[in-house]
Amino acid sequence: MTIYESDLPGVGKKFEVELDDGRRLVIVTHNTGKREVYMKANADADGEKLFEASDRLARKIGTILEGAYFQPVQTEEVETLLAEDTFIEWYSVTEDAEIAGQSIADARIRERTGVSIVAIQRDDELVSAPPPETVLEVGDTVVVIGDRDDCAQFETLLGEDVEE
Repeated sequence: MTIYESDLPGVGKKFEVELDDGRRLVIVTHNTGKREVYMKANADADGEKLFEASDRLARKIGTILEGAYFQPVQTEEVETLLAEDTFIEWYSVTEDAEIAGQSIADARIRERTGVSIVAIQRDDELVSAPPPETVLEVGDTVVVIGDRDDCAQFETLLGEDVEE
């Protein structure tokens, strides 16, 4: 794999990543932090814009691609350490969520739903095993563990429709 780098005066930098099949992934990083991503059929072709991302989103995508959030492990057999009817689910706290602005303790989440909050992703921060006084904020991604019914009950606190 070859990566070509060039300056774009007044704009930023352009990186072209030569892919195995001859196509090129083009990433333009603007001085403002904005990123534009294009795909070219070959070195001489015009690029087709795939997407644009803010600096913050681009950095988050980069950490995902880098493996900071999840390291895949190749294995012939996938084993789960959870019981068959236990799930780990990720939910977003929206403005409509009943629990937005409440602490975990004040919302009585475990008592009302049966789920346990095991982590909260807030911006670039991961709060693992959040204490009961942790306030749930709009925009948080809450990671819960529980059985299917418990998770469905938790969804009602988020204002989400639960499908039967």
